[in-house]
Amino acid sequence: MKMKGLRWFIIGLIFLATVINYIDRSALAIMWGNENVDGSISKSLGLTKNDYSLILNIFMVAYALGQLFSGKLFDKVGTRIGYVISIGVWGISSFMHSTVRGIFSLAFFRSTLGLSEAGNWPGGVKSNAEWFPIKERAIAQGLFNAGASIGSVIAPPFIAMLFVAFGWRITFMVVGSFGILWIIPWLLINKAGPKKHPWITEEEQKYILEGQSKADQNATEHTKGLSLKEILSHKEAWAIVVGRFFLEPIWWLFVGWMPIYLFDVYGFNVKEVGMFAWVPYVGAAIGSIAGGYVSGKIIAKTNSIDKGRKTTILIGGIIMVIGLIATVLYATTPERFVSIVFVVLFGFQFAIGNVQTLPSDLFSGKSVGSLAGLGGMVGVFSVIIMNFLVPIIAEVSYTPIFIAIAIFVPLGIGAIYYFAKNIESVE
Repeated sequence: MKMKGLRWFIIGLIFLATVINYIDRSALAIMWGNENVDGSISKSLGLTKNDYSLILNIFMVAYALGQLFSGKLFDKVGTRIGYVISIGVWGISSFMHSTVRGIFSLAFFRSTLGLSEAGNWPGGVKSNAEWFPIKERAIAQGLFNAGASIGSVIAPPFIAMLFVAFGWRITFMVVGSFGILWIIPWLLINKAGPKKHPWITEEEQKYILEGQSKADQNATEHTKGLSLKEILSHKEAWAIVVGRFFLEPIWWLFVGWMPIYLFDVYGFNVKEVGMFAWVPYVGAAIGSIAGGYVSGKIIAKTNSIDKGRKTTILIGGIIMVIGLIATVLYATTPERFVSIVFVVLFGFQFAIGNVQTLPSDLFSGKSVGSLAGLGGMVGVFSVIIMNFLVPIIAEVSYTPIFIAIAIFVPLGIGAIYYFAKNIESVE
């Protein structure tokens, strides 16, 4: 049997995994509530906003370590088995949230969820490097990232509906089951890479392999990836590490704190959060695909990966800064707030898909997961610092938080321009 467009089925499954990933991780924030929200996790377990901050950072520390560990894991065992391990553990971890009785058991399952969910990102970058020619990688990454946005669109109303009908414990059982079931089609369709897959057509195989870098074309099963020390000896690798340190907090501020912001500033309940919190992620989904499309068009027109990536990243950065300034000046109602965040997350995803593609632009397949994981880990540690500061600063105002991440945008993009003078294979 031959299957036309097999690479799109592979990225489709990874898109679906990413949707599940974000439904699973969003559930806690949406159902957390506060001491005034009946049936919420906070009220049921007697936990506070400071407890939420602690739990969020436990997840983020585990997620950061998981980025580095899973990057090396995917480089070692490959994307097929790497994804089975990653999504299997996170599905079970999400399901087991239904059994928690207090902060310690919640912290434990939140940490195993963070460790395993992290694998989706270096795994996705590595899979895209294997299955797509260079000129299509940004659109593939955009589709992959759109899964995060679509998951965040689906999660608030879907989880709120389950919460109202069944309560938070059964909700965790339902969403935790999705990842475990996903493994079945993944193993059936992703039998091997494009060089050996029995279902790939000759035309598609030739198109993929000839569109990759020389280093990727020459790589074999026995080719060894670079160590992290060797990767970081190249100045270009620091573009990803420093760039993601400054850019990651923008996304995570809204993923982790937007429901809490709506509870605190506008007095929302869980149902109202479900009605509002999904809107900005529509912008993020559009931005993901648009950023990949624009980058691919520029590369095709100019035959320059450097121009394609940098131009798209810069446009996304400008949109982010304008939106973040608007959150301070104009977000006086919940409708205005979610509309402005729609713009911010559009800009973020327009840019970040190209940032996440840089490891595969600079290095061959055996090193891509390691660099993607390292960049993700460093970015998450930046988020952890932010998560400690947010509840303290928010006691007075959220405004300084929005100003700070607006300043982060030019720092992150400037680092990419400074460290990666020309985006091309360094091997």
